[in-house]
Amino acid sequence: MRVTKRTNIAVRVLMHCAANAGRLVTKSEIAERCNASENHLAQVINQLAQLGYLHTQRGRNGGLALGRPADQIRIGDVFRALEAPVPLAECFADVDNTCPLTEACRLRVALSDAAHAFYATLDPITLDALVCDNAPLMDILAPSGGCTAARAPRAVAAADAVS
Repeated sequence: MRVTKRTNIAVRVLMHCAANAGRLVTKSEIAERCNASENHLAQVINQLAQLGYLHTQRGRNGGLALGRPADQIRIGDVFRALEAPVPLAECFADVDNTCPLTEACRLRVALSDAAHAFYATLDPITLDALVCDNAPLMDILAPSGGCTAARAPRAVAAADAVS
């Protein structure tokens, strides 16, 4: 399974906001730290705000911050929200499916099981678990410090297993 660029950037945005909890961050700051174009970021930020993951504030002193605590943002949920419209294979697309084997194909079931396993692996991981107590990441995203929230042992183990 290949993660879309949109989801990749969205997770970077959320990680940056979590690493800089307690202050508003700017789109240009995220673009620089996360190596993403501001135009693409604008689209991703808008979608994350609509989904409730971000709070945005316009104006001279504007910026963005997490819309809910980092320990309440599950990475599996973020991926589902952003990846859901993309079919895993042609046979998963109702409109564009031209495969004559769909009704009898066992690969479709295996691919579906693999997708469920992918999300099941991400489900216990919180944004907090990805960011907090991760000194190398904090050096990149928040050199002046940040992210002091405690992590649950289960979430830590799941996050460490992914990295």
